Amino acid sequence: MKKKLALIGILIIIILSAIYLFIPDKQKNESPKKIKEKTETKVKTSKLSLVMVGDALLHGSVYRDAYKNGTYDFSSQLELIKPIIQKYDLAFYNQESILGGTQLGLSDYPTFNSPQEFGDAMIDTGFNLVSLANNHTMDRGEKAVLSSCEYWKTKDVLTAGSYSNAEEANEIKIKEKNGIKYTLLAYTYGTNGIKVPEGKDYLVNIYSDEKAKADIEKVRDKVDLLMVSMHWGSEYQTEPTETQKKQAEFLASLGVDIIIGTHPHIIEPITYINDTLVIYSLGNFISAQSTNNDYNTMTELMTSVDVIKEEKDGQATIKLDNLNNELLFNYYQKGSRWTNFKVVPFSMMNETYNSDYKRLYDKYSAVVKMYDQNIPINPLQA
Repeated sequence: MKKKLALIGILIIIILSAIYLFIPDKQKNESPKKIKEKTETKVKTSKLSLVMVGDALLHGSVYRDAYKNGTYDFSSQLELIKPIIQKYDLAFYNQESILGGTQLGLSDYPTFNSPQEFGDAMIDTGFNLVSLANNHTMDRGEKAVLSSCEYWKTKDVLTAGSYSNAEEANEIKIKEKNGIKYTLLAYTYGTNGIKVPEGKDYLVNIYSDEKAKADIEKVRDKVDLLMVSMHWGSEYQTEPTETQKKQAEFLASLGVDIIIGTHPHIIEPITYINDTLVIYSLGNFISAQSTNNDYNTMTELMTSVDVIKEEKDGQATIKLDNLNNELLFNYYQKGSRWTNFKVVPFSMMNETYNSDYKRLYDKYSAVVKMYDQNIPINPLQA
């Protein structure tokens, strides 16, 4: 029996020695920890930051306030928001009043046309994602649309929703930042009854399920991040309509990552539909809309989120992280002439801008969190 055990032991030693001879020299010298690291698949992580605000609706008093020394200078109106916006990789807003430019003659409600210098100021502030599809896109007809499109073509920004021709409309632009490919689609429910010229649907994207589906299917597998701007809903209503909810469900089912809602001029809630972030309405960003005692058209929302891309085994996944919200206030002084327009983050609010700002914070924070109490919002500073 002892001889048999000794024989087995000798055989085991011979076998292990033979195996060792066939192990490459490099691997012989590696520690178990290093060998384990080699067998584990590495995950590559990329990140970009995104911030979103609502409608830029330039009533006459807004651009008259900016007129100084023979030119339009909006920098003082945006000076408090600029340091915040410039921290982000991507920054979105909706250009509600068309930037047809002074050469066409500026105009106010109900058919707007605004100075292109406002676009320059927004770009200088840090905005680089712009929706051009809304109910005022056709206010001054085809000439203004073409002038707007020509202006934006000269800028290093991604616009969506309004085009000079069918070829441009059919080519969905894709950009890349920090290794993350992204695009923006934009649609409006309508154009205030102003007809789009026959055969020129490219001037503004009117929403339909069929059009949105075709556009999304064309680009979904070509980008990591897909954002859709929706000009929808009922004005001055904090609760989304059933149509908004239905369209949000539909877009989420097609794999849209973020739905950015504009048009109601006031804040509506934020929620998730599965993995899709739905911002029903950001409210106005800057305007001179008259308001009720709740300053509903003057209290707005700024939403930010980090976009995280993880690549493993040749597969990429996107997740949204670090969602945050801050209320903004569209301040101006009333008088014979409305002046001193300024977008004020609530983190800088005091009684100079509005003596009732603490109540406004409570009221509109509750609106943001109406559908999901876990939605974060920046606290007021003590």
